[in-house]
Amino acid sequence: MARPDSPPATTRYRAVVAYDGTRYFGFQRQAGDTPTVQAALEAAIARVTGQRVTVKAAGRTDTGVHATGQVVAFDVAWRHAPADLWRALNANLPEDVALNELDEAPAGFHPRYDARSRVYEYTFYVAPVRQPLLDRWAWQVQAGRPLNNEKMQRAADLLVGAHNFAAFGQPPQGESTVRQVLRSELEMLAAAPPVLQLMRYRIEANAFLYRMVRRVVGALVRVGNGALTLDEFERALHAAEGEWPNQAAPARGLCLIAVTYEDGRGDARWSKVER
Repeated sequence: MARPDSPPATTRYRAVVAYDGTRYFGFQRQAGDTPTVQAALEAAIARVTGQRVTVKAAGRTDTGVHATGQVVAFDVAWRHAPADLWRALNANLPEDVALNELDEAPAGFHPRYDARSRVYEYTFYVAPVRQPLLDRWAWQVQAGRPLNNEKMQRAADLLVGAHNFAAFGQPPQGESTVRQVLRSELEMLAAAPPVLQLMRYRIEANAFLYRMVRRVVGALVRVGNGALTLDEFERALHAAEGEWPNQAAPARGLCLIAVTYEDGRGDARWSKVER
């Protein structure tokens, strides 16, 4: 039996993190004082608990990419309720990082390797001039007329299923470029001058290649403005090599919104997109 003054046992905690990625050089900690989301989380945990930990994440988002549903895990010895840890960490995090949820997790839980799927969304707008209130979280597609939403959705539908996405991204060293896409949907959010279209693209897959979503969005926009035909898009999807030149959409429009697990935690809440 443990003595009353013995230190508490280490517990694994799982948290859902939201952050504005504008000023961060991605999620993963880097050398020196480079601002990253992982470094901000670990610094807050150290201040609250007095313990240095390594935070594990479901995905290493790139520079400038945002999240509302990033999932992380870490181990600390904590004498109080998880709700107390949750409040204390939020009080010590920067204003552009917050924990939406925090609770105890099984000791072997890993946010990346246990994930069933990940859901990203990308927001963009079509307008002849930039819109300052949108530009922090959305990509301006400079155009004097709307994109062809129907053709873009037809192209998005082609992505569903297992495909070799070599033309749309790079894997970690030595890994396959085949990914299973579960959903691929476009949603029209608004259309009011001077914004011709405000659109959001959502994609769910078992895993993603490096810059895959941003390159998919870049290609969809090219389909929408007529620079790329549906046949060309489909040929690139089925290409054996990843040599197709395709400009990636900028990072600021991309957001990791959910990571799903077999236990149902973090399950993505999808609303049917009207076409």
